[in-house]
Amino acid sequence: MDIAEILDTRGAKWQRRGMADGVNATAAALLGLLHEGPMTGGQLMATAERRLGPYWSMTRSQVYRELPALADMGYVREGKPGPRASQPYVITPAGKRAFARWLAEEPGLESLRNPTALRVAFGSHQSASALKGLYSTAAEEHTEALAAVREQIKVAKAEGDSYGVAALDFAVAYHKAALTWLKTAPAK
Repeated sequence: MDIAEILDTRGAKWQRRGMADGVNATAAALLGLLHEGPMTGGQLMATAERRLGPYWSMTRSQVYRELPALADMGYVREGKPGPRASQPYVITPAGKRAFARWLAEEPGLESLRNPTALRVAFGSHQSASALKGLYSTAAEEHTEALAAVREQIKVAKAEGDSYGVAALDFAVAYHKAALTWLKTAPAK
């Protein structure tokens, strides 16, 4: 079996997992956030950016695509409309069960997508100054992100959120590793 076949087999295996009753990771994240109480799509997006953003990306279009799907599955219901006709969503008991099933599944394979590493892979097609600029920009972004995550850790610690701190520690380690790697990446 060659590497492509192994990856295809693993991909199919992991694709079957992580989809409890049609719940993908984004939908599960929304269900998890709705455990805190009713939220509109905008509130969910802001909460996801604040709480999950350092290690899990979610787009506004994903949030607004998943909410009606979750409602169709009976995992969320629309709450009482708020100001300016904003529509909050509330997790249902079925949604809580689906979330619990998703939590109990194996997480599947990680998808690593680093745009800087992708460009470095094609470094032979770039000038030394372009690579230097790429590394400099990436280092600035990781340094800023690292500082922001450290501030989030302070907040999570003050709130007694040890699980949030643990997840944020992953983001700290990631940004530190990226900064270390950037120092050793070839510059021509």
